[in-house]
Amino acid sequence: MTGWGENVAINTKSMKFQLCPGWLPKNLIDLARASEYNKGEVIYLLGMAFAFPIIIKGGLWLMDTEIKNAVSATDQDAQYDDKAKRLLGNKIILAHILVKTVGEFRGMNPKDVVSYIEGEPFISVVPVEPGLTNIEKEENGQRIVGMNTENAEINERLVRFDIILYVRMKDGISQVIVNLEAQKDNPTGYHILNRAVFYVSRLVSSQKERDFVNQNYNDIKRVFSIWVCMNMDENSMDYIHLTDDKLIGSCPWKGRLDLLNIVLIGISNELPEHDEKYELHCLLSTLLSMELTVDEKLEIIKTEYHVPVDDELRKDVSALCNLSQGIRDNTLVDVIMTMYENNFTLEQIAVATKKSVEEVSAVIKKCEPVLA
Repeated sequence: MTGWGENVAINTKSMKFQLCPGWLPKNLIDLARASEYNKGEVIYLLGMAFAFPIIIKGGLWLMDTEIKNAVSATDQDAQYDDKAKRLLGNKIILAHILVKTVGEFRGMNPKDVVSYIEGEPFISVVPVEPGLTNIEKEENGQRIVGMNTENAEINERLVRFDIILYVRMKDGISQVIVNLEAQKDNPTGYHILNRAVFYVSRLVSSQKERDFVNQNYNDIKRVFSIWVCMNMDENSMDYIHLTDDKLIGSCPWKGRLDLLNIVLIGISNELPEHDEKYELHCLLSTLLSMELTVDEKLEIIKTEYHVPVDDELRKDVSALCNLSQGIRDNTLVDVIMTMYENNFTLEQIAVATKKSVEEVSAVIKKCEPVLA
């Protein structure tokens, strides 16, 4: 077995490619080296150039095309996730979420809640891993511990919190730490509540030396971990928190049961009626929809939710919609090619995809490999 992630140079008669280190399997590259190339294609992913040769012998063309498509799809998904987080990280959107999930802000106008969000939210920069969430600095001879937002490009494979923000309470003194996580669906590899428990625990334990020192546990800040899960069977919202069940006696133990808070928000594909009960669900469905256009989204959030549309919000909505369109286009191409490879006629494919025969034919001509 050959290894992964080695520097591999491919020499051809007309050019030389350098495959960057990463997760391309070297055994595929060894196979490719044995064939001849008539041209090559380079795509860029995370600042690195990857060369994907087009092979005209032995049927290996398909293998390299699949690798290229997989890399492009992965990069596109990553870009979509990033744009979605940045859209959700807009302060007015966060304020709408806080109004529906944090008791102290319930019933308030989201515009008034914006001022309670301190500084700028940390988006996809703070590592979840124990020992890496915080960073220690020295300023003016003093030791300062804060959120680790540095060197995001180093150890880039680390799992990071989607969004973290500090929110000042209405008393003007206390703070809460809010974590917002966006999921495209309910994961199958683990139970999402278990992950939420881990995240909320990290939000508490990482406060040591940053928000409280020594044994001053009374200075622990309340934390909220809010999870937005798309493509669920139904619209839902669950609030999970600590309780005290008196089993024997009624000892009044001192301490706060409200330190750990988890909110799970399920968003279904069916847009609910716009009423107060589902107001947050409707807003999130609109923002993250892959069907609505930029203008449709902006019109809905402006007229129905009274969200002021500034240049930053318009830019974030536009970027997400552009990526959504690209993903839809790629999905349509996959459907056309799958049907074609399973011997459906052009007319049948056109009916199924709501495209003309000419458009279907053009897609197939562009994607079908030309083998020697």
